[in-house]
Amino acid sequence: MRMMSRRALLAGSAAGASAALLHPATPASAKPKAAAGCASYRAEYHFTVPDQWMNDPQRPVWIDGEYRYHYLYNPDYFTGGTTAGTAWRLATSTDLVTFTDSGIAVPKDTTPNGDVWSGSAVIDTDNTAGFGAGAVIVLVTMAPDEVTQAQYLYYSTDGGRTFTHHGTDPVLPNPGVRDFRDPKVIRDEERGRWVMTLAENDKVGFYHSADLKSWTYVSGFVKGGIGVLECPDLFRITADDGTVKWVLGVSANGKGAGLPNTYAYWTGSFDGSAFTADAADPQWLDHGWDWYAAVTFDKHRDDGSVDPSVRYAMGWLNNWDYANITPTIDCDGFNGTDSIVREITLKRATSGTYYLASQPVAALDDHVSRTVNLGDLEVTGTRVLDYRGTAYEVTCEITWDQLKGAGLQLRRSPDGGRHVDAGIYGDYAFLNRRPTVNPDASGRWQESRSPFDPAARTVRLRILVDRTSVEMFVDDGRYVHSSEVFPYLIDTGLALFTIDGTAVFRNTVIREFAVK
Repeated sequence: MRMMSRRALLAGSAAGASAALLHPATPASAKPKAAAGCASYRAEYHFTVPDQWMNDPQRPVWIDGEYRYHYLYNPDYFTGGTTAGTAWRLATSTDLVTFTDSGIAVPKDTTPNGDVWSGSAVIDTDNTAGFGAGAVIVLVTMAPDEVTQAQYLYYSTDGGRTFTHHGTDPVLPNPGVRDFRDPKVIRDEERGRWVMTLAENDKVGFYHSADLKSWTYVSGFVKGGIGVLECPDLFRITADDGTVKWVLGVSANGKGAGLPNTYAYWTGSFDGSAFTADAADPQWLDHGWDWYAAVTFDKHRDDGSVDPSVRYAMGWLNNWDYANITPTIDCDGFNGTDSIVREITLKRATSGTYYLASQPVAALDDHVSRTVNLGDLEVTGTRVLDYRGTAYEVTCEITWDQLKGAGLQLRRSPDGGRHVDAGIYGDYAFLNRRPTVNPDASGRWQESRSPFDPAARTVRLRILVDRTSVEMFVDDGRYVHSSEVFPYLIDTGLALFTIDGTAVFRNTVIREFAVK
């Protein structure tokens, strides 16, 4: 991601929107001290940074039966100034629900090139780079003068726990452009070489290498109108009808065109050098406001083999428009939460097009601590349920004969005035955070929408609620909405609602999770 934006945001004050919060955000220049009696806003079952600051997730790698997950971490978030910037911190997990912190793996400011930004790690099984078979190689963006972005190499011989820099010269120098970052490397086994995708403003550049040290430009994929393309992603996946497709993804800001500010993707083909999209316009893996810098990665079976039809995905639950606006700063001494890890699959629509569907990682089922089965509930207007909670999952199938809208009021206040609304209205599904406390001071980014066919007269919803987030999966994950919310901790109610009609909320189930 852009270091200029990152530095400006980390140095700035959150005063513009913090007045609306229960506990105002503290400027990054002053390290907060937890106030007496300050209740925790740390997520119950989402990954959060132990302290200080986190942003971009880096694609996890599978080593010795566990995922090694690196992410951008700033240990100097609260002091800021000239020491601002990011390192790579490591967490490990066997199920992608519980994580164990392993500290900083790729440090910052240990070379004249400064801190390390986004990139990717690969396992060099065949020792193509010369650091030993099985070495973990990181290609990462750095900018010695805070402007000129180039790609550098780090290597690890202890499974990605600690890294050593491969000199101070870039392995891919900047050719004289402003945006030149976020290298994502994959192994092209068919052709015996490495392939890199690189974010270059409105283009994704493709590069080849035999040894991860010398790179040659081979082609580019250009898409304008959705902001600067960041954090590119390229992978192959087998669809539910057996068709094999390649997917090219980017993090992009389409808000100016009425589009999401998350992960745009194209299905298509890849010949080892160039990507050809099935359609000019992208689809979006999330329609909410806060699922950025997302990565996808292989799903490994118990025997270590890769499942070709399922891929994992995770994103940063934040947005650069309001990156510092969070009550976790004052109450918990950190700023950084990830989305739940998803399992994504490729499905063929009745129209013949292909799309990625998302579901929460299956291992979440292993952490259920309480289940509340409410069965079938008929609703006309608003029905307040006898349930209270700040972190849970609720699932249901809503059916009706005739109405305008239906859904749920999440984290409802005792007087019913504050809540997060999730459901359908007319020809769209929506997640609306306007009626509760949230980080968007502008008031412009309150309700996210995705297409819905009202003729179906039914919709399946699976909604993950945590202390500072809501993730809504619509119709088996055909569409997803992820957004930050900061409800008062006394807002624990749950209600069902309909607009201009009656609906039955079938198989309504609430689950809570215990994640250590």
